[in-house]
Amino acid sequence: MRQRLETEQKALEINLDPSIYGTFAEIGAGQEVARYFFQVGGAAGTIAKTMSAYDKVYSDKIYGPEESGRYVCESRLYKMLDHEYELMEHRLQQERPNTNFFAFADTVSAINFQRTIKGNGWLGIRFQLSPGSLPNDLVLHARMLDNDNHLQQQAIGILGVNLIYACFRYHSDPDALLQSLLDGLHGRIKIDMVRLTGPDFEELDNRILSLKLIKHGLTNVAIFGADGHSLHASEFLYKKHLMVVRTAFQPPTLYHTEMINQAYLQFRGEPEVEVSKTYLLTEIPYDHLCDAETRLPDEKDFLDRAILLNALGHTVMLTRCQEVQDLMDYLDDYKVAQLALVLEARNLLELINEKYYAHLDGQLIAAFGKLFAYKVRYYAFPSLQEGSAEYMTGSNLPVPEGVRFLYKHLIENRQINDIRKFDPGVLDIFTQQVLEQIQKGEKGWEAQVPPKVSKIIKASCLFGYPAETLEFDY
Repeated sequence: MRQRLETEQKALEINLDPSIYGTFAEIGAGQEVARYFFQVGGAAGTIAKTMSAYDKVYSDKIYGPEESGRYVCESRLYKMLDHEYELMEHRLQQERPNTNFFAFADTVSAINFQRTIKGNGWLGIRFQLSPGSLPNDLVLHARMLDNDNHLQQQAIGILGVNLIYACFRYHSDPDALLQSLLDGLHGRIKIDMVRLTGPDFEELDNRILSLKLIKHGLTNVAIFGADGHSLHASEFLYKKHLMVVRTAFQPPTLYHTEMINQAYLQFRGEPEVEVSKTYLLTEIPYDHLCDAETRLPDEKDFLDRAILLNALGHTVMLTRCQEVQDLMDYLDDYKVAQLALVLEARNLLELINEKYYAHLDGQLIAAFGKLFAYKVRYYAFPSLQEGSAEYMTGSNLPVPEGVRFLYKHLIENRQINDIRKFDPGVLDIFTQQVLEQIQKGEKGWEAQVPPKVSKIIKASCLFGYPAETLEFDY
């Protein structure tokens, strides 16, 4: 079991390790991280330099300008790491041949007096695990939850110490590394993106880190791009019109690709939506990955889904948002203009029934108010009804009698929309049946998924595809 150390203990242990030496560059909230290493003593054994280029013009002279005009951003952090690590290595490599160098950097915006800035920051470290080796990078984004500027600065200092310590002490254990980031910070910080790259982590899939962030309660939302690399919403969702497609994707079928393509086409055609500012995310709900008894996620099942969605070119959002309002709260910082959620009609019915029967005590209106927030629109893709040739849509959904009047109001106000154009030929594709055929090695499922999906499932034996069924060319 991992031993939990106080912040000061971590800083002192690093200071007393003669093999670790580096620089600190901090922008925004002061030199909170470096301060811990100075206060505990022995800093001369660890710190080559500390600096804080607070003035924007001066900062630009060192690291170069930011095209976006923002300084609390990912690109700024990487410029800081590039500059500081290269400078330190150039100046000290010959003098300290047996040293593991590091460059720590952060760019942070703490809460302001008017409370218009909630507090967030980018932190990162470039570090060696053996002298003379190529360095690795660990970069993260943090959201501060304290409602006080001084407390947020303190939290950033603790987080920075945790980050440095984790890289040198827990680099071989991703779970311990991530969990240790919140030592002394539970309830004060959310970490919604972590990216760990470098020669010592070539076998680590950063998509698994996204899953572990949610598993260990560091965040409720994690995003990764089609290349599998971790992303943060602030870097690409600001003021966008966003469509999120929420379903199991186990595996992605032609039904899913038709749903995605037609929903996005319809969404981009809405009069109030700016086509140039639209963005599409596919969502994997965390709960869909968890065992019913242990409530722990199946990492391979998650990675199988993620690999296929990425292969189809999709950016993926993994969430633990039980309520739509939770997702809206997360996106609120990025001023998302419009949020559209795409669901299978049967899943929309399940969602409504769940709310209805759980709130027969008089809280029904409030429950539906959270479900159908004013900035959210639902797009329902048709589902075949069991034992019937008739398909279910948003318009003919058999909602409970007690909520029909409210449901009609939602349709009339376009908060619930049918996806109007679709290929009826995909409606009889059921994910569970396809999954069972894959696992049994049966024929026929290939025609129900995109060709690229079929090829990858067979080549990599995803979703339990039997290896003995593989065909080889001799």
